[in-house]
Amino acid sequence: QVQLVESGGGSVQAGGSLKLSCVARGNLFSSYCMGWLRQSPGQGREGVAAIDSDGTASYADSVQGRFTISQDKAKNTLYLEMNNLKPEDTAIYYCAADRSPIPMYTVTGPIDAWGQGTQVTVSS
Repeated sequence: QVQLVESGGGSVQAGGSLKLSCVARGNLFSSYCMGWLRQSPGQGREGVAAIDSDGTASYADSVQGRFTISQDKAKNTLYLEMNNLKPEDTAIYYCAADRSPIPMYTVTGPIDAWGQGTQVTVSS
């Protein structure tokens, strides 16, 4: 059974940085696309960053150049380093895993596995 556990959320001022972590229970990185999605109040879940099993990363336009996704396969851990945070980045951030590529837009279809979410709040 796949289990994803996020950590690292918090509150920062605009321009600050945070690093999210996601520990995966189960050997996912060799065959799953891993990614981060976020959800603001009243909005759907949107893809932020994803990394394929071959290590290819993709980003939403809104975070390109500010966020970096990475993985440590030995630790079964996925990371999202977020720099130059903006108030519009405020959301619950979810770690996700799927056998298909995770889209960098609002997700409406099923995703194989989700974490419980971690709150990120950016104040101006």
